[in-house]
Amino acid sequence: MEKLAMVCAFMILALPALAAEDLTGNWSGSFSGAGPDGNQMTETVYLTLVHKGVELTGTGGPSVERQWKIQNGKADGDNIVFDVQGGGDMQNGPVLHFLLAYQDGHLKGDVSGQHGDIRLLGKVDVMRVK
Repeated sequence: MEKLAMVCAFMILALPALAAEDLTGNWSGSFSGAGPDGNQMTETVYLTLVHKGVELTGTGGPSVERQWKIQNGKADGDNIVFDVQGGGDMQNGPVLHFLLAYQDGHLKGDVSGQHGDIRLLGKVDVMRVK
């Protein structure tokens, strides 16, 4: 009986990890925040994610055609973090840090980065593309 109770307890504790969404696929939506001049701006975001356990890889950028490799990608349940070094030159573009959570069919959260003296802060909201 004790063994059965331990197995049931383990299964209950493991349920949240098993319930995490598979985030593999294409996602499209928007980034909104203040531009370098302080004015509000909205840009398109397109992500191609590959989610395997805690590992998150893929690409991200402003469109299907302009994509850069995801770096340092990690998934923890329905929360993901990753970096994308964008811009015209992979060596000199800003590194953007994404911190997103899956909720109600969306990946939503914050993006931040620094490019020279310019601090980038914004919100991201993307949905799965079929």
